[in-house]
Amino acid sequence: MPRRVPAVERALDILELFLRSPQPESLSVPEIARALDLPRSTAHELVATLVARRYLRPIEGNPHRYALDVRVFELGNAYAAGLDLAREGQIVARRVAASCDETVHIAVLEGTDVFYIAKVDSTNALRLVSAIGRRLPAHCTAVGKMLLSGLSEEEFAERFAGVRELPGMTRNSLRSVDALRAELARTRARGIAWDNCESNPDVRCVAAPIYDHRGRMVAAMSISFPVVRDTPERFLELSRLVWEGARELSQRLGYREISQGTWQPELPPWHSALVADS
Repeated sequence: MPRRVPAVERALDILELFLRSPQPESLSVPEIARALDLPRSTAHELVATLVARRYLRPIEGNPHRYALDVRVFELGNAYAAGLDLAREGQIVARRVAASCDETVHIAVLEGTDVFYIAKVDSTNALRLVSAIGRRLPAHCTAVGKMLLSGLSEEEFAERFAGVRELPGMTRNSLRSVDALRAELARTRARGIAWDNCESNPDVRCVAAPIYDHRGRMVAAMSISFPVVRDTPERFLELSRLVWEGARELSQRLGYREISQGTWQPELPPWHSALVADS
């Protein structure tokens, strides 16, 4: 293995101090030296080099403290430009599907439809209406409801302006804008979207949000599974897997979790009633 250069590692350690939680807006040389257990003279030299290369800048009015400079931003943008959501999504979806042997989708929102950009099939026979490159009404799918929940009220109203009745795919599909708006409020509160046989009478789905490096919800991941394999325990397991998969993909896209917290288990109404009666 090639020898690692200590000076380069120390310089990168300084930059990575700004990734710590809580995130510091600025650091002084003494703080850097203490955090990395460096001699103060070494810390001074490293900081001076990073300032000269525009990775750090002295704070205006307080030149003894330093913040990230424009070069870091430029590198971040170059990294983000090189990411391909479909390619990265397929990698993560494949891993999630392998862990549960159910069908995994990744979709983006286009108007009031979802557009599927990645899919990994289960090894079990499962008839689905989805396919890469296909569109479906967003309100009939878990990924679609997850993505719609990320819209502001103004954006939602604009997309559904003039809509009196929503098209249905099964008898369980939501048919009114008011019902959809109420479901989206519940989706935001729990952070997970559900689809109770709303696009396929034999299939349920659970979905979680995917964020980019700017913190925008850009896609959603779902796991689809047949009703015959749905139990309270299985539903919670798949909810956890899709939440973790979406979080991994978000991180691959550069999203930095600040206070997202941990996954909280919650059963949908069709299971909650059964558990309460048992």
